[in-house]
Amino acid sequence: MKFLVLQHIDIEHPGIFRDFMRADGIAWDTVELDEGEAIPPLDGYDALISMGGPMDVFEEDAHPWLADEKVAIREAVAERDMPFLGVCLGHQLLADALGGRVETMPEPEVGIMTVDLTEAGRADPLLAGLDPTVTCLQWHGCAVTRLPGDAVSLASSPLCAVQAFRLGRHAYGLQYHVELTPTTVADWGAVPAYQESLDRALGPGGLAPFEAEARRRMPAFNRDARILYDNFVALIRSR
Repeated sequence: MKFLVLQHIDIEHPGIFRDFMRADGIAWDTVELDEGEAIPPLDGYDALISMGGPMDVFEEDAHPWLADEKVAIREAVAERDMPFLGVCLGHQLLADALGGRVETMPEPEVGIMTVDLTEAGRADPLLAGLDPTVTCLQWHGCAVTRLPGDAVSLASSPLCAVQAFRLGRHAYGLQYHVELTPTTVADWGAVPAYQESLDRALGPGGLAPFEAEARRRMPAFNRDARILYDNFVALIRSR
């Protein structure tokens, strides 16, 4: 099995999923889009994964490769019926590329928060085994405000109505982060755009307590990540 991973900044990688993939003998190729790397043909890949990043889906003038990524996502999901997992920006790109809408939020959603699975989410195979209310890490300033026409909402929060959704049989977007490692918060806190949104949401000096709380909850975060990863791989194997 082999995955194609699209990254938009080098510190937003698959995180703990890389450990899971190595243990399972799953190979993956990484494309660093912000460094000018081109997306290869999708032939030979079993799944497409799109990670987060500090840019927004509507910033194609500043980041022209976003247009190419949307084309690749449409090909993977709409033409090839390829399993897809988008996290944060990747989630928003899935919605935008397939006819949904992404908009700037009045205030960013940053911190350790909860999302509630919808009735469809509680029944969805990707989220099977997770608690109906999931404690997770959020760090985003845009949100999906309109889903593609045939998409199904799987999770929500008070600040963001679309925290997860499914499109077709096995294309998924997750607004919240599941790929966390012990260095995630510190790494992301060094990115100016992320620091700005953190200060707006948590106030100056909010990084240290945020990082401490994330570290305290890391075993639970990684447990949920393992459940979701195993479910995603099972979906791929069942094709």
